[in-house]
Amino acid sequence: MIRTVIRLKNDMVMVFDEDGEQLPEYQGSYAEVRESILKDAPPDTVFAHWTGQKTKPQTVARTDW
Repeated sequence: MIRTVIRLKNDMVMVFDEDGEQLPEYQGSYAEVRESILKDAPPDTVFAHWTGQKTKPQTVARTDW
C-alpha cells in the first residue's frame, strides 16, 4: 500500500510503502505515474516535494502535489 510519495526536482517520483520499501510500479516520470498514484493512494498518504538543496522533503497537500 502506498504510504509516502515524493516528487523530485527533475519531476521523477519515488513511492514507498508503510515499511519504507520502494514501490517500483508507481515510480517514474511525474506525468506518467501521477494519475495511478492519486487513484490508488489511501487518504493518509504523505505527499512531498524534494527540490533544491533541502536535506529532507517538504510535505505538501495532496491537491498541491
